[in-house]
Amino acid sequence: MKKVVVIEDNEINQELIKRRLVKRGFQVDIAEDGETGLKLVQELKPDLILLDISLPRMDGLEVVKILKGDPDLAHIPVIALTAHAMEGDRQKALAAGFDEYESKPVKIDQLLLKMNRLAA
Repeated sequence: MKKVVVIEDNEINQELIKRRLVKRGFQVDIAEDGETGLKLVQELKPDLILLDISLPRMDGLEVVKILKGDPDLAHIPVIALTAHAMEGDRQKALAAGFDEYESKPVKIDQLLLKMNRLAA
């Protein structure tokens, strides 16, 4: 069973993503801000991270920078989940260190394809 950490501050998005992933056989743990998410990733060392960019306390750009700078965690794929879907946002996310990008509202089939490719 693949372990996924979802770092997302919106409770509705948390529940939707968790329910859909658990139904497909993933173990899902949730953090609602960047600092808590970082600690959870360090503790659990998941197979994949779904990370919102706009978060309280520490945004997703800072979190991914720390993750990718840590030799014990840098190998874990990180997918940006964001409502920022303007032209250029995907390139900014990838340049910041994210491995993939998915805009909200999340299309679960599209997200699963990306997750399976990255966490194979």
